[in-house]
Amino acid sequence: MITRAGWGLAVASVLVYAAGAPLGYSQAAVPAVAGLAAVGAGALWTLRGARLEVRREVTPVKVARGEPAVAVLHVRNAGRWRHSGLVARDTCRETTVTVEVPSLGRRAARTVSYRLPTRRRGRTPVGPLLLDRADPFGLARRSIAYGRADLLLVRPRTVPLGPLRSGRRRHLDGLASRSAPSGASSFNGLREYVVGDELRHVHWRSTARTGVLMVKELTDVNLPDTVVVLDTRSSSYEGDDEFELAVDVAASAACAVTRDRFPVRVLTGEGELVHAKGGPGEDEQVLDRLALVERSDRAEPPLHALRHAGAGGALVLISGGYGALADAAAVRRRFGQALFVHVGPPEAGAPRAAGVTVIEASNLDELAAAWPR
Repeated sequence: MITRAGWGLAVASVLVYAAGAPLGYSQAAVPAVAGLAAVGAGALWTLRGARLEVRREVTPVKVARGEPAVAVLHVRNAGRWRHSGLVARDTCRETTVTVEVPSLGRRAARTVSYRLPTRRRGRTPVGPLLLDRADPFGLARRSIAYGRADLLLVRPRTVPLGPLRSGRRRHLDGLASRSAPSGASSFNGLREYVVGDELRHVHWRSTARTGVLMVKELTDVNLPDTVVVLDTRSSSYEGDDEFELAVDVAASAACAVTRDRFPVRVLTGEGELVHAKGGPGEDEQVLDRLALVERSDRAEPPLHALRHAGAGGALVLISGGYGALADAAAVRRRFGQALFVHVGPPEAGAPRAAGVTVIEASNLDELAAAWPR
């Protein structure tokens, strides 16, 4: 491909000859031919085959929004000639990262690294990698694609928060949660044995009577249970930054529960996003799902999701508009504790609701400072 400088030189050479020849200046042909020859030589330079082995690594493949992610580029010259003037171009969403590759001698290898943009949350394709080869004067350039696109997952940022332990399920007969951990000690009923059940929970008397291996089903009457509702309506936020903060708040509140191995449900205007039951590593699942949440003009109000949220435990509702506070107040009696987190600048005379704790958070540090202990 002829560059802008190459086309400029070619046009200038033609104009010099066109202006000088009619006036009898035969010398005008010399610079004109030299300019066109230089452009042609640059094109031939870039057409020369380049035997390169190129490999790119992205580390880490999952990163919190704003944290560094690095691409490591390994380039090896497998040909017999030295290659110089190499420029690597990597695309990361709408951003193009340009990296100059040092001159490569015969059988030589180079490793260069460069940072990838992580300001925007979501699934971010990196690549394909384009390696540009230009002539020494920048008159022509050739781009060759190497490899396939890698995937970088930019997840929400989080701050350490304490789980809302005051939101506990209570039942006079001990019925609480069928997803309680195996260490729970309250008897709830009997069921058939499945592979993986502990033998110490086998109920031998019932097994002898029925002829089927039966185990005791245990629950925990004080198992903290949390419902996190993220308002995803576009009208609730003034811009992308406010919505990104709301997702960060939802991730912080949910991970505060999952990291202590307690159950949590995360709901949005499109329905249930994830239901973590208190198992190991579920905070990673929560972050992966929240990494893909987007605003929508068709999202339902939080109250629509709360109608299917059950009762008991603690409620955390996050929104950029105070209108969602009424949704939290409408279901307040169904939960042991209710929090409404307003993201963005606080407003003077903002509404309040009885029984609902309101937290103003224009950043994650303010959220951590105001979070109930």
